[in-house]
Amino acid sequence: MMRKVFHKIHLWLSVPFGVFITLVCFSGAMLVFEKEVMEASNPQLYYVKNVGDEMLPLDELAKKANAILPDSVQVTGMTVFSDPKRTCQVNLSRPRRSSMYIDPYTGEVTGKYQRAPFFTIMFKMHRWMMGSARAEDGSLGWGKLIVGISTLMFVFVLISGVVIWWPRNKAARKDRFSINVRKGWRRFWYDLHVAGGIYALVFLLAIALTGLTWSFQWYRNGFYAVFGVEIPQEEGHGRQSNVQERGGRKEKKNQGSPYRHWQKVYDELASHNPDFKQIAISEGSASIFFDHCGNQRASDKYTFDSQNGEITDVFLYKEIANSSKIRGWIYSVHVGCWGGLLTRIFAFCAALFGASLPLTGYYLWIKRKLAARKKSWV
Repeated sequence: MMRKVFHKIHLWLSVPFGVFITLVCFSGAMLVFEKEVMEASNPQLYYVKNVGDEMLPLDELAKKANAILPDSVQVTGMTVFSDPKRTCQVNLSRPRRSSMYIDPYTGEVTGKYQRAPFFTIMFKMHRWMMGSARAEDGSLGWGKLIVGISTLMFVFVLISGVVIWWPRNKAARKDRFSINVRKGWRRFWYDLHVAGGIYALVFLLAIALTGLTWSFQWYRNGFYAVFGVEIPQEEGHGRQSNVQERGGRKEKKNQGSPYRHWQKVYDELASHNPDFKQIAISEGSASIFFDHCGNQRASDKYTFDSQNGEITDVFLYKEIANSSKIRGWIYSVHVGCWGGLLTRIFAFCAALFGASLPLTGYYLWIKRKLAARKKSWV
């Protein structure tokens, strides 16, 4: 009886929401290796032609970048990578989150970052189903709402699928894990849907449960509460820490060059952290990122006096608020980067397989309907 109830739940949720689940999972899978695809397709933007003996001072690089910008746009920060072959990323005041890249040895601007149209479409589909995050009145946009509801239904579909799949006895357990390729296409698609779904279950649940924190405030509050953390109502995902905001949003209002002590700060931080992955500096603040497994947004943050470059405060990752740590972990688990390349590959395969589950489910459901109708005619 219980199995029949969960079978109904599985079917009734899958049929109306399956298409949206497929689109969300597929677009998410396409975004997993966006960075690598962009770097491979446009290496001249991200990598220098020749590695020089010594980098130009950061203030000189910032001035060279600023010289080619219109008066309405200013350099707000710079990221230096430990890889000597990488160009430096220069953050711009507008448009939001815009940046360009510059050769640290010659000062040549290699180009401005532009997201490929394909990845722009995938991102909008994954987050808002090509709609909007917010309506004109400030309420939740229909696109974000559809993604959120579909993801929530996907969690119930996965759980109900486990109940349906659960073997009745030990003898049936072996068959539940096997994918038979010798008994026709229908049996193959059935096994792929059932057994394959179990193999991808852990990753799919992790992706869905973390993804919901971007969709609903009530869910995000509850998710954080599970870990004993409360977040302000206005705080959302993707927001930078106060340290970063104080540095990144300031305009060039200080007397003299706002970049004149960036090199001093960089040299000091790099000398004390030789294993850094990248160092991001803006006016009055700096962050150091390391190439470690786990939270990929983890960083040690510093503030410094813009007038003399002296470090004024230190915010080590191990000492920051739990809400910031959890937010970074949510992102890392959702995109699969917490364990390096291997877990990203798993996340990619799981998301791609998640996109196929509704399709194989539709196939089996239609086949069953046609078979039942054909039987009724006999």
